[in-house]
Amino acid sequence: MSLGAETIEEPDPIIDALPAVAPTGATKPQLSVPQPDHADRLPRWNTSGRDPVFWWLGVHGGAGETSLARLDKTTRAAEHHWPLTSAGSTVVLIARSNIPGLRAAQRAATEWASGSVPGIRVAGLVVMADAPGRLPKEIRDFSRIVGGGVPHLWHLPWVEPWRYGHDVTLDELPKEARTVLDQVRTAVTAAAGSPAK
Repeated sequence: MSLGAETIEEPDPIIDALPAVAPTGATKPQLSVPQPDHADRLPRWNTSGRDPVFWWLGVHGGAGETSLARLDKTTRAAEHHWPLTSAGSTVVLIARSNIPGLRAAQRAATEWASGSVPGIRVAGLVVMADAPGRLPKEIRDFSRIVGGGVPHLWHLPWVEPWRYGHDVTLDELPKEARTVLDQVRTAVTAAAGSPAK
Protein backbone atom coordinates (compact mmCIF):
# COMPACT_ATOMS: atom_id res chain seq x y z
CA MET A 1 0.00 0.00 0.00
CA SER A 2 1.54 3.28 -1.09
CA LEU A 3 1.27 6.46 0.92
CA GLY A 4 1.96 8.55 -2.18
CA ALA A 5 -0.12 11.34 -3.64
CA GLU A 6 -2.64 9.06 -5.37
CA THR A 7 -6.16 10.17 -4.55
CA ILE A 8 -9.48 8.46 -4.89
CA GLU A 9 -12.05 9.69 -7.37
CA GLU A 10 -15.09 9.38 -5.12
CA PRO A 11 -16.24 12.52 -3.25
CA ASP A 12 -15.50 13.11 0.40
CA PRO A 13 -18.04 11.58 2.78
CA ILE A 14 -21.42 13.28 2.71
CA ILE A 15 -22.31 14.82 6.01
CA ASP A 16 -25.98 14.61 6.92
CA ALA A 17 -27.86 17.88 7.22
CA LEU A 18 -28.97 16.88 10.70
CA PRO A 19 -26.43 16.24 13.45
CA ALA A 20 -25.56 12.60 14.03
CA VAL A 21 -26.44 11.30 17.48
CA ALA A 22 -25.70 7.58 17.43
CA PRO A 23 -22.05 6.79 18.23
CA THR A 24 -20.10 4.95 15.57
CA GLY A 25 -17.15 3.86 17.72
CA ALA A 26 -16.15 3.04 21.29
CA THR A 27 -18.15 5.02 23.84
CA LYS A 28 -16.21 4.29 27.03
CA PRO A 29 -12.86 2.94 28.21
CA GLN A 30 -12.36 -0.82 27.78
CA LEU A 31 -10.80 -3.09 30.39
CA SER A 32 -8.95 -5.03 27.70
CA VAL A 33 -6.98 -2.01 26.40
CA PRO A 34 -3.53 -1.79 28.00
CA GLN A 35 -2.15 1.56 29.10
CA PRO A 36 0.24 3.00 26.55
CA ASP A 37 3.89 3.56 27.40
CA HIS A 38 4.55 6.77 29.30
CA ALA A 39 6.24 8.28 26.22
CA ASP A 40 3.02 7.76 24.20
CA ARG A 41 0.76 9.60 26.65
CA LEU A 42 -0.41 13.17 26.55
CA PRO A 43 0.45 15.31 29.57
CA ARG A 44 -2.26 16.14 32.11
CA TRP A 45 -3.09 19.23 34.05
CA ASN A 46 -5.53 20.03 36.80
CA THR A 47 -7.73 22.90 35.74
CA SER A 48 -9.42 25.40 37.97
CA GLY A 49 -11.90 28.19 37.45
CA ARG A 50 -14.98 28.07 35.28
CA ASP A 51 -15.06 24.92 33.19
CA PRO A 52 -16.01 25.25 29.52
CA VAL A 53 -18.86 23.32 27.93
CA PHE A 54 -16.10 21.16 26.45
CA TRP A 55 -12.41 21.15 25.60
CA TRP A 56 -10.74 20.93 22.19
CA LEU A 57 -7.76 18.61 22.71
CA GLY A 58 -5.20 18.83 19.93
CA VAL A 59 -3.26 15.57 20.05
CA HIS A 60 -0.20 17.15 18.40
CA GLY A 61 1.13 20.62 17.68
CA GLY A 62 -0.72 22.47 14.94
CA ALA A 63 -3.82 20.28 15.19
CA GLY A 64 -6.17 23.27 15.25
CA GLU A 65 -7.51 23.34 18.81
CA THR A 66 -6.92 27.07 19.21
CA SER A 67 -8.64 27.91 15.92
CA LEU A 68 -11.69 25.89 16.91
CA ALA A 69 -11.81 27.32 20.45
CA ARG A 70 -11.85 30.85 19.01
CA LEU A 71 -15.10 30.04 17.21
CA ASP A 72 -17.02 29.45 20.44
CA LYS A 73 -16.22 31.19 23.72
CA THR A 74 -17.97 28.43 25.70
CA THR A 75 -15.17 26.02 24.71
CA ARG A 76 -11.46 26.03 25.49
CA ALA A 77 -8.27 24.75 23.94
CA ALA A 78 -6.72 22.12 26.22
CA GLU A 79 -3.19 23.03 25.09
CA HIS A 80 -2.35 19.41 24.21
CA HIS A 81 -3.08 18.23 27.80
CA TRP A 82 -5.84 16.09 29.27
CA PRO A 83 -7.87 18.65 31.30
CA LEU A 84 -8.57 17.10 34.69
CA THR A 85 -11.36 18.64 36.78
CA SER A 86 -13.16 17.54 39.91
CA ALA A 87 -16.44 17.20 37.97
CA GLY A 88 -14.91 15.46 34.95
CA SER A 89 -14.28 16.93 31.50
CA THR A 90 -15.70 16.36 28.05
CA VAL A 91 -13.12 16.60 25.28
CA VAL A 92 -13.09 16.46 21.51
CA LEU A 93 -9.80 15.16 20.13
CA ILE A 94 -8.35 17.00 17.13
CA ALA A 95 -5.74 15.83 14.62
CA ARG A 96 -4.59 16.88 11.17
CA SER A 97 -5.47 14.67 8.21
CA ASN A 98 -2.02 13.19 7.75
CA ILE A 99 -0.48 9.94 8.94
CA PRO A 100 1.54 11.46 11.83
CA GLY A 101 -1.54 13.36 13.04
CA LEU A 102 -3.73 10.27 12.89
CA ARG A 103 -1.10 8.20 14.70
CA ALA A 104 -1.10 10.82 17.48
CA ALA A 105 -4.91 10.57 17.60
CA GLN A 106 -4.66 6.78 17.79
CA ARG A 107 -2.30 7.05 20.77
CA ALA A 108 -4.64 9.49 22.55
CA ALA A 109 -7.67 7.28 21.87
CA THR A 110 -5.76 4.28 23.21
CA GLU A 111 -4.78 6.20 26.34
CA TRP A 112 -8.43 7.16 26.94
CA ALA A 113 -9.68 3.64 26.14
CA SER A 114 -7.26 2.15 28.68
CA GLY A 115 -9.02 4.06 31.46
CA SER A 116 -5.81 5.82 32.47
CA VAL A 117 -7.37 9.31 32.33
CA PRO A 118 -10.21 9.10 34.85
CA GLY A 119 -12.94 11.70 34.64
CA ILE A 120 -12.47 12.27 30.90
CA ARG A 121 -15.39 11.81 28.51
CA VAL A 122 -14.29 11.75 24.86
CA ALA A 123 -17.07 12.87 22.49
CA GLY A 124 -15.11 12.07 19.33
CA LEU A 125 -12.31 13.00 16.96
CA VAL A 126 -12.23 15.91 14.52
CA VAL A 127 -9.82 15.33 11.65
CA MET A 128 -8.84 18.76 10.31
CA ALA A 129 -7.94 18.94 6.63
CA ASP A 130 -4.20 19.58 6.25
CA ALA A 131 -4.54 20.62 2.60
CA PRO A 132 -7.31 21.58 0.19
CA GLY A 133 -8.88 18.85 -1.93
CA ARG A 134 -9.67 15.21 -1.43
CA LEU A 135 -7.86 12.98 1.00
CA PRO A 136 -5.73 10.14 -0.34
CA LYS A 137 -7.48 6.79 0.09
CA GLU A 138 -4.86 5.52 2.56
CA ILE A 139 -5.46 8.47 4.86
CA ARG A 140 -9.25 8.15 4.65
CA ASP A 141 -9.01 4.44 5.45
CA PHE A 142 -6.65 5.02 8.37
CA SER A 143 -8.87 7.80 9.77
CA ARG A 144 -11.78 5.34 9.83
CA ILE A 145 -9.66 2.84 11.76
CA VAL A 146 -8.61 5.48 14.30
CA GLY A 147 -12.15 6.82 14.49
CA GLY A 148 -13.40 3.41 15.59
CA GLY A 149 -11.64 3.99 18.91
CA VAL A 150 -13.83 6.97 19.85
CA PRO A 151 -17.58 7.61 19.78
CA HIS A 152 -17.66 9.87 16.70
CA LEU A 153 -15.43 10.79 13.77
CA TRP A 154 -15.76 14.04 11.84
CA HIS A 155 -13.77 15.48 8.94
CA LEU A 156 -13.50 19.26 8.95
CA PRO A 157 -12.80 20.66 5.48
CA TRP A 158 -9.95 22.98 4.56
CA VAL A 159 -10.35 26.59 5.76
CA GLU A 160 -8.02 28.78 3.70
CA PRO A 161 -7.82 31.80 6.09
CA TRP A 162 -6.40 29.55 8.84
CA ARG A 163 -3.40 28.84 6.62
CA TYR A 164 -2.46 32.51 6.97
CA GLY A 165 -3.20 32.72 10.69
CA HIS A 166 -6.44 34.67 10.23
CA ASP A 167 -9.33 34.26 12.61
CA VAL A 168 -12.70 33.52 11.09
CA THR A 169 -16.19 33.71 12.52
CA LEU A 170 -18.56 30.80 12.52
CA ASP A 171 -20.58 32.48 9.76
CA GLU A 172 -17.48 32.73 7.56
CA LEU A 173 -16.83 28.98 7.64
CA PRO A 174 -17.92 26.79 4.74
CA LYS A 175 -21.39 25.28 5.26
CA GLU A 176 -19.89 21.78 5.56
CA ALA A 177 -17.67 22.96 8.43
CA ARG A 178 -20.62 24.55 10.25
CA THR A 179 -22.55 21.28 9.87
CA VAL A 180 -19.63 19.34 11.37
CA LEU A 181 -19.47 21.74 14.32
CA ASP A 182 -23.24 21.33 14.87
CA GLN A 183 -22.71 17.56 14.95
CA VAL A 184 -19.85 17.97 17.43
CA ARG A 185 -22.03 20.10 19.72
CA THR A 186 -24.80 17.45 19.62
CA ALA A 187 -22.33 14.66 20.46
CA VAL A 188 -20.78 16.71 23.27
CA THR A 189 -24.21 17.27 24.80
CA ALA A 190 -24.83 13.51 24.74
CA ALA A 191 -21.35 12.74 26.16
CA ALA A 192 -21.69 15.33 28.92
CA GLY A 193 -24.88 13.60 30.05
CA SER A 194 -23.04 10.31 30.57
CA PRO A 195 -20.97 9.69 33.70
CA ALA A 196 -17.23 10.31 33.43
CA LYS A 197 -15.16 7.12 33.64
